[in-house]
Amino acid sequence: MPRKLAGFILAMGRSHQAALVLLSVMLFVVGIVPLEIQRRIINGATQGASFNAILMLVFAYFALALTEGSIKLALNIYRGWIGEVAIRWLRMAVLDARERHLEELTTLAEGVEMSIVLAEAEPVGGFVGTSISEPILQVGVLIAVGGYMIYLQPLLALAVAVVFIPQAVLVPILQGLINQRVKTKITVMRHLSEQMVDHDASPKASQHQAARVQRLFATNVSIYRLKYSLNFLMNLMIQLGYVGIFALGGYYVVTGKTEIGTVVAFVAGLNKVSDPWGALVDWYRDLKVTQVKYELIRDASTISPSERQDLGRRGEAPMTI
Repeated sequence: MPRKLAGFILAMGRSHQAALVLLSVMLFVVGIVPLEIQRRIINGATQGASFNAILMLVFAYFALALTEGSIKLALNIYRGWIGEVAIRWLRMAVLDARERHLEELTTLAEGVEMSIVLAEAEPVGGFVGTSISEPILQVGVLIAVGGYMIYLQPLLALAVAVVFIPQAVLVPILQGLINQRVKTKITVMRHLSEQMVDHDASPKASQHQAARVQRLFATNVSIYRLKYSLNFLMNLMIQLGYVGIFALGGYYVVTGKTEIGTVVAFVAGLNKVSDPWGALVDWYRDLKVTQVKYELIRDASTISPSERQDLGRRGEAPMTI
């Protein structure tokens, strides 16, 4: 297996990743145009434009929405297929490692193998489909919509941009704490699987299993607290962005410095920015967690059972097959 997650992603098909990037670029290019059409429809309706002109804009808006939805459908299906290819590859890699070291295989090693094949391979392989296309798509949307906002009204655009600065600081800090807990969770789950395969029914073994289950519970709860606290802060910042648009935009409309359509476009624009920003944060979370998971699977597939037992005798955590 490649040493790094990036190498594994490219090994699953550079041409497929290039095709996904192309679809992503098409999607964010098409996605920016409806904002301008919305602005023109609102301004046309409030400034006495003919109904036929407005109707033509409405049909154009619908056609763009249909095109955007079709591209997104193709992108999502393609991503899913590539992810499943990567999951299958990981599972087969672990099973091949089992065949190579079958004579050395212990019941403890079988437990870790079971954990990887049934549970751990899926999130790692699934990330391959979105690994490159997702950040390109979301960053493209952010740049396109942000540039459009700056073109319409720079000060309103600045009010929107300010709400994302605290999030950019908090996300890496909290994600680092989550990653530590994810690694602990995987380690405990592997030990849990090892003990189940070992079929040790002694009271001491049962106590250890109960302690592992309790540790999994506590680890998962701490992950939820960190994850949803971050979500709460991000949502709060977005609402502050709307407050800024309504306050500053309302002032500009009342004083005649801008049109009502511009304020509507900013409200729609913030919604269009908040969605890709949230998706980009989710992608970053997945990236950091998947890097941890991939390294554990890679080690499990490249170290033999005898090496694993040597690690155990030296008091190190049994993390590999």
